[in-house]
Amino acid sequence: MKLGVFICHCGSNIAATVDCKAVADAALAYPDVVYATDTMYTCSEPGQEEIIAAIKEHQLDGVVVASCTPRMHEPTFRRTLTRAGLNKYMFEMANIREHVSWIGKDKEANTNKAAELVRLAVEKLRRNSPLFSKSFEATKRVLVIGGGVAGIQAALDCADAGLDVVLVERESHIGGKMAKLDKTFPTVDCSSCILGPKMVDVAQHPKIKLIAAAEVTKVGGYVGNFTVTINKRATYVDWDKCTGCGACMEKCPAKKTPDRFNELVGPTTAINIPFPQAIPKKATINPEFCRKLTSGKCGVCAKVCPTGAINYEMKDEEVTETVGAIIAATGYDLMDWKVYGEYGAGRYPDVITSLQYERLMSASGPTGGHIVRPSDGKEPKSVVFIQCVGSRDRSIDRPYCSGFCCMYTAKQAVLTKDHIPDSQSYVFYMDIRAPGKLYDEFTRRAIEEYGTQYIRGRVSAIQPDGLGQYTVRGVDTLLGKPVEVKADLVVLAVGIEGAKGANKLAETLHISYDHFGFFMESHVKLRPVETNTAGVFLAGVCQGPKDIPASVAQGSAAGAKAIGLLSKDRLESDPQISSVNIARCVGCGKCVKVCPFQAIVEQEIRGEIKAQVIEAVCQGCGLCTATCPQGAIQLSHFTDNQILAEVDALCRF
Repeated sequence: MKLGVFICHCGSNIAATVDCKAVADAALAYPDVVYATDTMYTCSEPGQEEIIAAIKEHQLDGVVVASCTPRMHEPTFRRTLTRAGLNKYMFEMANIREHVSWIGKDKEANTNKAAELVRLAVEKLRRNSPLFSKSFEATKRVLVIGGGVAGIQAALDCADAGLDVVLVERESHIGGKMAKLDKTFPTVDCSSCILGPKMVDVAQHPKIKLIAAAEVTKVGGYVGNFTVTINKRATYVDWDKCTGCGACMEKCPAKKTPDRFNELVGPTTAINIPFPQAIPKKATINPEFCRKLTSGKCGVCAKVCPTGAINYEMKDEEVTETVGAIIAATGYDLMDWKVYGEYGAGRYPDVITSLQYERLMSASGPTGGHIVRPSDGKEPKSVVFIQCVGSRDRSIDRPYCSGFCCMYTAKQAVLTKDHIPDSQSYVFYMDIRAPGKLYDEFTRRAIEEYGTQYIRGRVSAIQPDGLGQYTVRGVDTLLGKPVEVKADLVVLAVGIEGAKGANKLAETLHISYDHFGFFMESHVKLRPVETNTAGVFLAGVCQGPKDIPASVAQGSAAGAKAIGLLSKDRLESDPQISSVNIARCVGCGKCVKVCPFQAIVEQEIRGEIKAQVIEAVCQGCGLCTATCPQGAIQLSHFTDNQILAEVDALCRF
């Protein structure tokens, strides 16, 4: 075997604390190494051409590159080997930037450590074997989970590209949080006017199958061929018959049902169409408040329905869909702000969230767009907005910024003045984050044109004054003195977190999620819409806080990834997968239990139970290898012999 070693300077990232030439010289003494050199930027085009030339000139059988970040650069160098005519798995990488140069200043010690890591890579490479991918057909369909603006955009882009799309939405309608907004910043144009046409496009697109009031419960298979189980909740209304006429809502006697769409600021009926522009515009019965379903003593909606759509016997239904790619766009939910006792912890009726305030301002809201106090229905003349309630607050384990609160607060202050010209708005803020296009200008308009008073400081307490108002106490940190404001209404800019149930869905999709319920991307900079599970992509706020334009952009990005993936006639599997030595397998089943991808099944061979790896499903995580007590299951390219060779080289160095 003839091996080549290439040591990268990475500019000064590595060369500043590692003697790269000395490492290359040391590598020449390692077994089977016939060529070694150092270069400024190995990942550059000249650097790659140098590798190709060396492979051809020295007839190399394998290559080691010592540089940085294998996660990003290993695919690059593998493609380089393919161009040179070598099997791309005859390559190893030593990370001497993150593991050496960036963590120590002693050049001699760093040089020795870099040489050790190169030696380990050489010893593993000596035991590598060529691996070959297998190709398979892919299903030209995309599953989009979540019908907010990001999911809608992704679905439309995929459908316009000719792919069949299954759009699953947990609520009985699409639109997400954007459907609840009155206006959008910084243009202050009607949210429904922007979103409505896209919602209609979803409903009318021949390539999109919309499944509302449903949740994904199980995902099996692999990229290109996922099998998805979807639970369709019983709506107790046959949507094929329902025309959305609203007759059932008019006659329903259960008129004190909590209205989740209106953020509980007003009641609704037990049978309900959430808002006039709803897609699908179909009625749904809330079984917890329907008198017929709880006591059997009503049935008015069935009597007045002109199409006979009411079905009190309806049950949940499971459907199965086969798709080639999955886009998660599950959005967000507000954090539980009631942990703030200083803000009343939910006890004060006139201390509400920004989303509740949106519903008060909206023409489709419970008050027809008239801003009134929930407690007495009076028009507020003094409105206090409090920023960062559950954002950038380590005391409640919410250290991150929710991203768009500064801007929608400015918007709401502007709209308050439009609705109530003689009102005065106050904003308590930590600092103003307005980095988007026209965002800072919009904030300045709220202050200069609409007279909004911005007070830099945190609010320490909100207390009723006994006269129908609230005393908001805080500190003006710019003036360095306490401040009190009398408020008729207090609006909290509540921070966001991952949507409820996001962690469960992440486990179903076999993707990672963080402490706050946001899904984890494959690479924060270079692969922001991809996950570590092939074929699963992210769109919108499910990945992290972002505003509407960013969510739409990411929806299109995720759609483009799915389109690109499924544009190929056949997909290739990764050969770095597990395999079972049936002679050593005792059929204990431990590998079956630990496999997160259900890639291992039990089979009977000559009367004995043995494990079998489903090659197309295996993701090469190695859990089975680590678990098997008999060493009967090995991960290709990371066998025990290869790992032990590295350990032995380290011990002998």
